[in-house]
Amino acid sequence: MAAVLALGAWLKNAACVRAADGRVRWSALHGDLGTPEACAALDASAEALIAGEDIAAVAHDLHPDFHSTRLALALAARLGVPAIGVQHHHAHVGAVMAEHGLAEPVVGLALDGIGLGTDGTAWGGEVLVVEPGGWRRVGHLQPLRLPGGDVAAREPWRMAASALHALGRGCEIEARFGPVVGTALARGVAAMLDRRLNSPLSTSAGRWFDAAAGALGLSVRQAHEAEAAMALEAAAVGEVDTAGLIAVERGVIDLRPVLARLLEGAPDGAALFHAVLADALAEAARAVALQAGTRRVVLGGGCFLNRVLGARLERALAQRGLVVHRPLALSPGDAGLALGQAWVAAHTRIERIQETNACA
Repeated sequence: MAAVLALGAWLKNAACVRAADGRVRWSALHGDLGTPEACAALDASAEALIAGEDIAAVAHDLHPDFHSTRLALALAARLGVPAIGVQHHHAHVGAVMAEHGLAEPVVGLALDGIGLGTDGTAWGGEVLVVEPGGWRRVGHLQPLRLPGGDVAAREPWRMAASALHALGRGCEIEARFGPVVGTALARGVAAMLDRRLNSPLSTSAGRWFDAAAGALGLSVRQAHEAEAAMALEAAAVGEVDTAGLIAVERGVIDLRPVLARLLEGAPDGAALFHAVLADALAEAARAVALQAGTRRVVLGGGCFLNRVLGARLERALAQRGLVVHRPLALSPGDAGLALGQAWVAAHTRIERIQETNACA
């Protein structure tokens, strides 16, 4: 079939065209689509990418308000081709499958800050089964509430407060965080969580990292993206025992037990959080791989820039007899997402063509 244009993510945006033979042409990295300059740069890159190409489809994120989505819909209408929405974490796994040329089912572990899920909620810690012809969500991290919505991603103490509330200890929020951020603010966040006011649920791995950093006092407010997670990674030294802390039930990976340990001042808390997350993910992947009849596990999403998490998880997966695939030339984060969008859209398009021909 002809080529697919993919317009990438909101953060660290880059677009690409993937030809039918797998060749990929990339745009420059545009940065985050929150500025007019980045949006204009994406517009120009998209025009350059489609010039001289026989475009069969335009792929985009599911979020309807992204500039990349609006641009995809406009270009698809102009070219007379389908616009195909691709779920964010499906695309992360698809990008690695495209790089490795995988055509069989895999277990996908997609961990990042946020991506719109098919249920309309914020995902970010996902266990998927993916193959060229489709995908399904089979597990995820225990959801945490984001008190204050987007502001919670900038203030890790709020995520630590959310974890405390999720442990049934919301009455402790004011005493614990009041001396750090002010009594009135801590009391307000506690009330927000109690009333579920402006506190949407999210399975985001990034927000669990924030909660851990906030619980350990490593970060209160972030000056830049992933500051808390990087502080947590830097503090994670040595091997630790995760016995009794791995909680995986019906596909849900519950990190509340390890957060309770961190809130109680566990020694080696940063290392313990990384180890529990890795071992729990490996256990979940083992169970899913057995059910899906595969030994291949794909790792995608910005959290896999964390070397401590990646190393522990790869060892844990190998110990369970699983084969690990990680990004090769591309970043595991959003900068490489367009390739996954294009790969998914190409196979979606092929499936639709085959279905049409079968019905003819």
